[in-house]
Amino acid sequence: MKGGPIGPDGALPPSPYLDRPLPELKGVVSWKTLAQVEAVKVKDRFVPQFSNSITALDKREVKLQGFMMPLDMGEKQKRFILSALPPSCAFCLPGGPDQLVEVQAKTPVRYGFEPIVVSGKLTVLRDDPMGLYYRLTEAVPVTR
Repeated sequence: MKGGPIGPDGALPPSPYLDRPLPELKGVVSWKTLAQVEAVKVKDRFVPQFSNSITALDKREVKLQGFMMPLDMGEKQKRFILSALPPSCAFCLPGGPDQLVEVQAKTPVRYGFEPIVVSGKLTVLRDDPMGLYYRLTEAVPVTR
């Protein structure tokens, strides 16, 4: 296939984002901010302890930038993981819970390999059964 992202050997080229973080964008919550959380042992488990800058974002409209990791089949996704790092394995999450956000979109979003920006209501998860720290609901893609 000429002109596409797939090389002549059928493999995707390495992402330019594997060895460096995404550039910070004005008006977009950075992954550095979302990383301001510490896992604290309480009895027999670990729970997240968030910084004041993160708790101030809870239930607020925010913009986030990252890589889409589909949770369902299809070229458009209504629910997906947004990651600080590009996926490198179809079966592995590309980071820890401070580098992942569950996204629930208003309408399906087209899947791609390039980073995207989405806007929605951020919920800081203090006791998620899946171990996630963040969820973005009512999300819509933002045109840059």
